[in-house]
Amino acid sequence: MQMEPDYGAEEKKAVMDYLDSGGFIMEFKKTRELEEAIAAYTGSKYCSIVQNGTISLFLALKAVEVGQDDEVIVPDYTMVATPNAAVLAGATPVFADVDQTLNLDPEKLEAAITKKTKAVIFVSINGRGGQLDKVKAICQARQLHLIEDAAQSLGSRFQGQHLGTYGVIGSLSFSVPKIITMGQGGALLTNDEKLYQKIRKLKDFGRPEGGADHYEEMGWNFKYTDLQSAFGLAQFAKLKGRVERKKEMWRLYQEGLKDVSRVKMIATDLTEVAPWFMEIFVPERDKLQEFLKDNNIGSRPIYPALHSQPVYHLAGSYPVSEKLSQEGLWLPSSTKLADDQIKYITAKIQEYYGQ
Repeated sequence: MQMEPDYGAEEKKAVMDYLDSGGFIMEFKKTRELEEAIAAYTGSKYCSIVQNGTISLFLALKAVEVGQDDEVIVPDYTMVATPNAAVLAGATPVFADVDQTLNLDPEKLEAAITKKTKAVIFVSINGRGGQLDKVKAICQARQLHLIEDAAQSLGSRFQGQHLGTYGVIGSLSFSVPKIITMGQGGALLTNDEKLYQKIRKLKDFGRPEGGADHYEEMGWNFKYTDLQSAFGLAQFAKLKGRVERKKEMWRLYQEGLKDVSRVKMIATDLTEVAPWFMEIFVPERDKLQEFLKDNNIGSRPIYPALHSQPVYHLAGSYPVSEKLSQEGLWLPSSTKLADDQIKYITAKIQEYYGQ
């Protein structure tokens, strides 16, 4: 299996203890506790948890007043939720090519900016920061809102600072493949109190905190639940160990594949990055995937170049995104994997290439 959730007795106990306490299940004290824990861990002043990462991106855009007639620049290589959030906000996503780390290329970003551009979403793919410092400088110089899609980056840093805290708002995800999960979930990080208060309103029907039926602006019901947060707190307690395990898994894959010349891995600084998925790049990606399947090893192609997808199908030149998306393969990446299983996987890849 390429990926599976990692949970056990601690999560079961946390959920049962919460149910035994007679809690109302809805968002309340447990959710606040989890928000505070995530804020402290990432170094963000504020954190607000919502139902999923798509919603957190949507709320980030609405908080900075992105809407109709606005353009939002996004990388051509990302999960489809990134541009979809811009569409949901009423804006038009504009794709820009990526660099060799699969992150937004600053030069391509500059070329994509128009008078209608209001925000840029930087996606830190697989926990890597790429050229985020240059992207941030461009956004500051052009007075654009920088939103970070750090869905894959809990536990990863760039130049010593946790990803998701460089932009005006950062977005996290807790869906099943992530380093910690509550089944679904998203979070918004910000150091701006006004933006935080606006996010709190937007996710609760536009009401001020407290739940009174007084609606100050358009809002929605994107609140979380304490039942999920109880589970999440048990997951969060394991985060430090999982960050280290992800790094060790990357080292094992790297060691096992270092002599296979056809297999490439993106240079990754493990002092800062906790890789989300174990990714490799090979010209014969589909044939290798079939071979691995025949040997009971689950793998999955990485995201496609989004401009080529039927839902968007845009013209333009995105050579890096196109090439890497056609060669990329996610190998088994669950923290439940044992070292011997990873060594078996790399041995099979060596076998495929006759080594």
